[in-house]
Amino acid sequence: MCGITGIFNLNGEPVSVVTLHKMTDAIAHRGPDGEGFFVDSYVGIGHRRLAIIDLSAAAHQPMTTIDGRFVLAYNGEVYNFQELRIELEALGYHFRSRTDSEVVLNAFAEWGEKALDRFNGMFAFAVWDKKEHSLFLARDRYGIKPLYYSLQGQKLLFGSEIKAILAHSAYTASIDREALLEYFTFQNFFTNKTLFQDIHIFPAGHWMRIELGQNTLPQPTQYWDYNFQEPEQAADEAEYIEELDRLFRQAVNHQLVSDVDVGSYLSGGMDSGSITAIAATQLPYIKTFTCGFDLSSASGLELHFDERQRAEAMSYKFKTEHYEMVLKAGDMERVLPKLTWHLEEPRVGQSYPNFYVSQLASKFVKVVLAGTGGDEIFAGYPWRYYRAAVNDHFEQYIDKYYKFWVRLIPNRTIQKVFHPIWSEVQHVWTRDIFENVFSTHAPLLTKPEDYINHSLYFEAKTFLHGLLVVEDKLSMAHGLETRIPFLDNDLVDFAMRTPVGMKLGNLNEILVLRLS
Repeated sequence: MCGITGIFNLNGEPVSVVTLHKMTDAIAHRGPDGEGFFVDSYVGIGHRRLAIIDLSAAAHQPMTTIDGRFVLAYNGEVYNFQELRIELEALGYHFRSRTDSEVVLNAFAEWGEKALDRFNGMFAFAVWDKKEHSLFLARDRYGIKPLYYSLQGQKLLFGSEIKAILAHSAYTASIDREALLEYFTFQNFFTNKTLFQDIHIFPAGHWMRIELGQNTLPQPTQYWDYNFQEPEQAADEAEYIEELDRLFRQAVNHQLVSDVDVGSYLSGGMDSGSITAIAATQLPYIKTFTCGFDLSSASGLELHFDERQRAEAMSYKFKTEHYEMVLKAGDMERVLPKLTWHLEEPRVGQSYPNFYVSQLASKFVKVVLAGTGGDEIFAGYPWRYYRAAVNDHFEQYIDKYYKFWVRLIPNRTIQKVFHPIWSEVQHVWTRDIFENVFSTHAPLLTKPEDYINHSLYFEAKTFLHGLLVVEDKLSMAHGLETRIPFLDNDLVDFAMRTPVGMKLGNLNEILVLRLS
């Protein structure tokens, strides 16, 4: 896991090397193990390295193909890189390192954008094509790794974090007031806007190719999307359990490949607990990490927020080397300046415990497994779905679910709150923003399962995406790579075609019982 940034002057103007260094320095925390630069007249690419696989200098980035045509800056991990490497070697490719980065580079050289369909992992990368004078940007299916971009005049700026773009003098920071209204409605962003005017987050599951001489950017091209649907013929529950067992073990084991120590978060819940159960069989005495809360002043429902007791029981069960962080009154206020700098903009509510637990984990390991995504792909929030499970048609479903997802300021009062700038944002219809998440929807929705599958799609595209952006930034604040086993391609594909009733029947809880 690393940090990337770059400049592409579409008018052919030479890139400022000094400015490129400033942009790369702005994300130095993402890669404490090294930095690299590539400049070719009007294009410049910067990279900060967090060494995970192949710690040698052979893994240095930006990385160039042997023939010199393609230059890669890459952030992430492709877990099936060893299988892809064998396939590429059979096609005549030679490798100078043991990294997945070089596999990504050569896969792109061989298959172009079709290589994205073959990658099972998390990534955001840029490839410069010297022959075609074009820049290729891409992001993984689920949006685990962030990527931002901005067009300032004829300067395309991009980076793993917004602060890399802010470091370029062509960009003057100002607030996007339409995005502010969006955030104060949903406590999240459903579009590709950010709170910074003219800085966009690159959409998950998309790629874009930009050529020299263009005056405007093309729309990103989608290569993958979620598709939750009921199977035409459901299998027996025992078969689903067996397949989930196999795919889940496979997903965790794929993500244990590393040349540095791997640990795991252990919250006390099913998701991180099941991951730890499998990882502990491969990594005896694996280090686990929990964030708890000081209970000396807690009462009522607050007492249930602390999960240390259950995490400790799991640690005992799986024989892990366990560490805990206990948060006290005042810890949130104390961390706010650092938290704000790393997050850059708020998403999906409170996140300061994530900052503290990743700080704890980073003192012991460089890679940590997280249970993020389990609830979103296995229908772990049934109290959300029933609110819009019975409808006469799609528009009625949107009306119902939209009201549930208005999180901060309801429509009846938002005009009053935004009165000083209402003339600038009154054209923004947040219901339309909500509905536009569904770029397509099933032509005929006839039963509750259809609408629940749409809710799963919505939450994966919005709530989960926001969680992933937060998790990445707060982990990378401490030079820590977070891996997400539940977002393994094969496991996600399985979950999307599993009957809703079986997911709501706690299929993953059955699996956890088997693991224990």
